[in-house]
Amino acid sequence: MELRFTKLQGLGNDYLFFDTISEDMNELDWAALSRDISNRHFGVGSDGIILILPSDMADFQMRIFNADGSEAMMCGNGIRGFGKYVYDHGLTNKEELDIETRAGIKKLKLNTEAGKVVSAIVDMGKPKLKDSVTLEALGVSFSFQEVSMGNPHIVAFVKDPYLIPLEEYGPIFEKAYPDGTNVEFVAVDNYGEITMRVWERGSGITMACGTGACASMVAAFSQGVVDSVVVVKQPGGDLMISWKPGESCLMEGPAVEVFTGVYYWQEGKILGKS
Repeated sequence: MELRFTKLQGLGNDYLFFDTISEDMNELDWAALSRDISNRHFGVGSDGIILILPSDMADFQMRIFNADGSEAMMCGNGIRGFGKYVYDHGLTNKEELDIETRAGIKKLKLNTEAGKVVSAIVDMGKPKLKDSVTLEALGVSFSFQEVSMGNPHIVAFVKDPYLIPLEEYGPIFEKAYPDGTNVEFVAVDNYGEITMRVWERGSGITMACGTGACASMVAAFSQGVVDSVVVVKQPGGDLMISWKPGESCLMEGPAVEVFTGVYYWQEGKILGKS
């Protein structure tokens, strides 16, 4: 089966986009496809796949499948790539878009240069601060702030996120919740900057996470240690997050198209493996 895709990334958080509006695609096992094509050795390599679909209630609909095949609620870096794809590929000429997601309707404002999208501002909706919990992994306890950005997050403040063995702690804390959760370790650098590393539910360690950046900023603001506009520094780069209590969280960051290709998929079998 030949499947055309386009790879886009936001701060190194990379997804393979499938345009079901322009391409005549039959209903596929998208979860299985995401597991196969996301494999960085036997597939193309990505943090998951994103489907571009028509919508009855917004300009477009976005569906996201993580690298493990699970379906995500929302992806901040992915939705910026979504906006770039539909604008740059001529599916719309609007620079302000409503996108239907499993976490509700999200609003995008596209920033363009020479007819191409270079970045986007996303209205991520109103966050929900939830409980503070203490969780333990491998004999070490952390205090986490629970935050919902339409998807679940737990945020722990540490001296240096890069000293945290994320590959060990991440899967333990993710599975501490029945449906899993995203896990962020954060250092407050000053009132205008924080440093974050993330373990994403369904994808593991990634270069960046848009909803995670929002959750981390909201958790930090709630403790009075940052201002209402914060640069969130991640391994893949920086996001600008703005928020005040009772308002929507706004995220601004880049979107980059990497390449377009054709994936030769044998359903149920990763190519190269017997």
